[in-house]
Amino acid sequence: MSIKQVSIFIENATGQLADVTKFIADNNINLRALCIADSQDFGIVRIICENPENTVETLSDAGFVTKITEVFAVELTDEAGSLSKALRVLADAGVEVEYTYAFLSTKKNATAYMIFRVDDNEKAIKALTDKNINIISQSDIF
Repeated sequence: MSIKQVSIFIENATGQLADVTKFIADNNINLRALCIADSQDFGIVRIICENPENTVETLSDAGFVTKITEVFAVELTDEAGSLSKALRVLADAGVEVEYTYAFLSTKKNATAYMIFRVDDNEKAIKALTDKNINIISQSDIF
């Protein structure tokens, strides 16, 4: 069960992040999570949003360079050690984690959601579900 993440490529310069987030707000794009990775010259703004296909179309029409990436999300109790357990399951299954980021659930108290980008989504999801770690869908987030 994958989730579509939208990546937006921006120049690493003053005001660029403000511009893209204002554009997102002005177009009523509902964000649930945001992560930024940067280098000296550029940045990648990764977002989980309600309608990724429409978001990409809207951003692309405005000249932003975008991409949809298949990631997945797990539901973890908001307590010490939950992430470590999930990462151990992935490591034991031989799954390489490229990156991960978190956000709190707006639907359930004491629940955190972790977004994972890995080298093999199917293998990762099977390993996690075999250990009773709950995988969530795009609709679960919203």
